[in-house]
Amino acid sequence: MTLKNAASKVNKTAEQLNAWEEGSEYPTIKQAEKLAKAYKRPFALFFLPENPSDFQPLQDFRKSDSKELTTGSVFIIREIQQKQNWLSEVMEESGESKLSFIGKYSRQNSPEEVAEDILTTLKISRNISGQGSPVKYWVDQIEAKGIFVSRTSFIHSRLLLDKDELQGFAIADLYAPFVFVNSQDWDAPQLFTLVHELAHLWINETGISNDVVIDSKNSNPIERFCNEVAANVLMPKDLMRLFNSQVYSNSISVYNAAKHLGVSSFAFIVRALNLSLISLGQYQTLKTQVQKDFNEFLIREDEKKQKAKQKEGGPSPYLLRVNKNSRSFTQYVLDAFRGGNIEPTEASTLLNTSINNFKKLELQIYK
Repeated sequence: MTLKNAASKVNKTAEQLNAWEEGSEYPTIKQAEKLAKAYKRPFALFFLPENPSDFQPLQDFRKSDSKELTTGSVFIIREIQQKQNWLSEVMEESGESKLSFIGKYSRQNSPEEVAEDILTTLKISRNISGQGSPVKYWVDQIEAKGIFVSRTSFIHSRLLLDKDELQGFAIADLYAPFVFVNSQDWDAPQLFTLVHELAHLWINETGISNDVVIDSKNSNPIERFCNEVAANVLMPKDLMRLFNSQVYSNSISVYNAAKHLGVSSFAFIVRALNLSLISLGQYQTLKTQVQKDFNEFLIREDEKKQKAKQKEGGPSPYLLRVNKNSRSFTQYVLDAFRGGNIEPTEASTLLNTSINNFKKLELQIYK
């Protein structure tokens, strides 16, 4: 934040806030609490003699020419780190079992081997037709195994997350691993990002990603490996080879096949090219058609959004908050609160919700 922007959070001038930072003047307790909330930092941090070492930024696996992380990205990382740190400590102290699949593999293993273990561990069914959103199906399976999944596209209505800046990140932990996915994108890219971040957990590599695409030329070997794992999870060789060659006759057939797997048409044809199922010429022709279809899709989606803005309603703010917190995390905190194991103010902070609205939050957990 700029000095001026930060000062506005407590209705002070930049000069007054600067005096606080230099130590020549001091804020009141209430002003300091407001600043802590604005900075997305624990209030107690202001009283420490020096910066704590456990609040370091996550390792950055993004491309070297990526944009610097802006306020929204920094805030969502801090928020998830705070939830993860609290939960990991509580679970370890409670004697919870460690998750055996965290760090089970490394980049010395083959992407196919890691992909197969992810599918086996999560008990993912290939036949997901009729089960609604593939992303929701995957999230349910993932959280059932003790991994917490956060999905959102904003911090608040005036602070959105840029998917080109931050697509996702993973925090590998033996007790409370977290995966974050920027939901600004549509479902197919979200699913690829989600599985990519799972690969980070399986090789115990905590970090931030923004180049999560099947044909990524990212120079980071960890990102390339995780992309390859995600491709093998969502589009395994054996399954891809079962598709009739007529699938590649036009972009409509490609779209239907890709939708069956929960991936984008573009990811599908790149995978087909990499597996030598289509020629470079076929790929280039299909890519042009797929891009045209996608541009038309974006126009239709934009029209839908404009119509939705003109109508009242939309998703419940509590449903959006549950998705952002992680459904499992929300339930865990509510159970701890009702069991008297956590102070009301801490529960409220962790869930970004006032205690009076906990019931509204809980009603959205299984929707």
